[in-house]
Amino acid sequence: SEISFSSPVSIGNICRSPIAEAVFRKLVTDEKVENKWMTDSAAVSDWNVGRSPDPRALSCLRNHGIETAHKARQVTKDDFQTFDYILCMDESNLRDLKRKSNQVKDCKAKIELLGSYDPQKQLIIEDPYYGSEKDFETVYEQCLRCCKAFLEKPH
Repeated sequence: SEISFSSPVSIGNICRSPIAEAVFRKLVTDEKVENKWMTDSAAVSDWNVGRSPDPRALSCLRNHGIETAHKARQVTKDDFQTFDYILCMDESNLRDLKRKSNQVKDCKAKIELLGSYDPQKQLIIEDPYYGSEKDFETVYEQCLRCCKAFLEKPH
């Protein structure tokens, strides 16, 4: 199966989605099922294409023993035809992705909020960009809970 995590227009693939991607990649590696998943992350806009994740995101991941070499990229039409799931962080993100998917023939991706899998029912994963280290930690915890719950579901 394939999974992509998407972040919204305002910042774009340098905070939340790279954290989600790195967390998911670590979980599937730890469970020795990484060969069953193709994992990536992308932004709706071209705002930060080619940039590494925010240093605070990298620091947060490192604190949890996770490294990532991700570079920001924009969602493409191919993503809607390649990925089985595109999981996003908030409602505006969801709206934009659904609108884009309507312009793609043979869209196979199921577009959902990553937070819809949260056992603690925190539906929205807020952008930590203007926040503190603590906000990045909150994003990490949410992503971890949601990715674990997503993986426990049959696919």
